Amino acid sequence: MKRRVWMHGIASVALAGSLLLGQNLAQAQNKVLRIVPHANVTALDPVWTTAFVTRNHGYMIYDTLFGTDLEGKIKPQMVDKFSTSKDGKTWTFSLRDGLEFHDGKPVTSEDVVASLKRWSSRDAFGGVLAKSVDAYETPDAKTFVIKLKAPFGPMLEALGKPSSNVPFIMPARIAATPGTEQIKEHIGSGPFRFLPAEFKPGERLAYVKNEKYKPRAEAPNGTTGGKVVNVDRVEWVIIRDPQTQFNALVAGEVDIVEQPTFEQYSSLKAQKDVQIVDAQPAGLQYIFRFNHMHPPFDNVKIRQAAMVALGQEAFLKTQVGAPGMYKFCKSMFPCGTPYASDNTGMYTGTANPQKAAQMLKEAGYNGQPVLLMRPTDLAAISKLPLVAKQQLEAAGFKVDMQQMDWASLVARRAKKDAPDKGGWNAFMTAWTAGDIQSPLTMAMMNAAGDKGWFGWQDDSTIEDLKVKFAQAPTDADRKKIAEQLQLRAIETVSHVHLGQYNNPAALRKNISGLVPAGAQVYWNIKKD
Repeated sequence: MKRRVWMHGIASVALAGSLLLGQNLAQAQNKVLRIVPHANVTALDPVWTTAFVTRNHGYMIYDTLFGTDLEGKIKPQMVDKFSTSKDGKTWTFSLRDGLEFHDGKPVTSEDVVASLKRWSSRDAFGGVLAKSVDAYETPDAKTFVIKLKAPFGPMLEALGKPSSNVPFIMPARIAATPGTEQIKEHIGSGPFRFLPAEFKPGERLAYVKNEKYKPRAEAPNGTTGGKVVNVDRVEWVIIRDPQTQFNALVAGEVDIVEQPTFEQYSSLKAQKDVQIVDAQPAGLQYIFRFNHMHPPFDNVKIRQAAMVALGQEAFLKTQVGAPGMYKFCKSMFPCGTPYASDNTGMYTGTANPQKAAQMLKEAGYNGQPVLLMRPTDLAAISKLPLVAKQQLEAAGFKVDMQQMDWASLVARRAKKDAPDKGGWNAFMTAWTAGDIQSPLTMAMMNAAGDKGWFGWQDDSTIEDLKVKFAQAPTDADRKKIAEQLQLRAIETVSHVHLGQYNNPAALRKNISGLVPAGAQVYWNIKKD
């Protein structure tokens, strides 16, 4: 009898131990957030590239001086307080206490200045700011001063820019890397630490909670407020096949899929353990970008013919298709944003292959192939080049569509070589509304030639108008200049805008706290 009781006691202890072990394992799993990013990650420098997946990586490990809330208001982040001189030509900023890089060194004003200089060498908005800067000063370790040649009204909008390129702050020794080269170390002062030893391109990125990070006291709102981390570890799991992404989410193997395919939404909504959350409610816009350096698109008349050939309808119906998830928008600045305007000159947004063919003939097009890059592994845009090829060929273009993964496209679009030497003529991508709602944030309006955004348009009129926009005294003046910029960008065909759409994320229902921010950010999230 005693033996039977003793054995029963052992069994009870074993069962309790097993339950405790299972509970501990479950709790451990609840501290690991697994995300399927919308694209593979190969470039880790968020200043060198505008790729959104790299921007999202940047928000994991870096911090910013200011942030932008969902109403568009700029609020301090790393900055504690700031002031402006009466003439508007001197801005003084103080950093808040407790800012520390992941290598244990304090964040100083010299780090800030070096980071801003590198950022402004690549970013459209930063480039306009740089033209107004007379000097940077660092009177002490926590204070930096920006002295201007002339007042620069949108100073805070520049420093709080929420999307690509974001003015992330990194150590001065790393920020000393020229903007044309990728950084080799990835050290920030943000809410997560990057684990470079676990980085496997095409497979996984890993981050751990930065235990020394001191969040602001305010509630999170956009990219402002407290960046509170509620998990110990975040893993980005690279899964390229959409069906495999779907299966992994439904099975609970991953927690978030950033961008499901449009065909999957009805099935996802039917899953009892899955929810749909739109972290970018203002939507996105598709674009077709030209290489202005090489034939045939070095000829503005040929770019105009391509614009008339493309239109919007075929792209939206083919790539999105789902009712209520896309809309025609004639304005280059997204509909519903402050500078949206239907005064678009020769751009109607409607394809006209017959007119385009006539324009192409008059432009002297000689049948030179257009090398159009198509990303096969980025479902959100992979159908766009197929439609573009069809539309352009209907107007008489010869199109050489070359297929590659998104990471290869991102690397190739940075090359200025001729198309037959490893370069390109055109590619297609998407931008969040927050990125392109202003002339100063729209990368395609960076018309600074070989120092500008991929495609390298060189147009002094656009650049001069951007400076006037930045210095305009009133909202009415800025709106008028924004319309002039839109007309000039359309006349010179900086790019072709192809309509708006929404692409919400899919999450397990035990995930809460995803912050709508215009960018995909992963603080504030809880996994129950």
